[in-house]
Amino acid sequence: MKDRGKLVIWPAYIDKTKSRSDGRIISRKSSVESPTLNEINLAAKKLGLNPEVEADKAYPRSWWEKSGRVLIDNTATKTHLSRRICSAIKEMRS
Repeated sequence: MKDRGKLVIWPAYIDKTKSRSDGRIISRKSSVESPTLNEINLAAKKLGLNPEVEADKAYPRSWWEKSGRVLIDNTATKTHLSRRICSAIKEMRS
């Protein structure tokens, strides 16, 4: 059953190496290269989005690959939150 008030963030949404047709939803300039579930989780915690990691899930466009997903609070648009998560990941990596 779908969680009300939650947004799903798949690693493909913010992966610089993926194309738009592969699922990336933000620009390459804003995205990060090969984000991990742990990085997305830590960035979402840092932003106060109450993340929940589901590591056994597969992104529908690449159903054969279990990349996992992170559920976060729905406090803004998915694109805006994805950009904020990417900037937090970039900050953690540097």
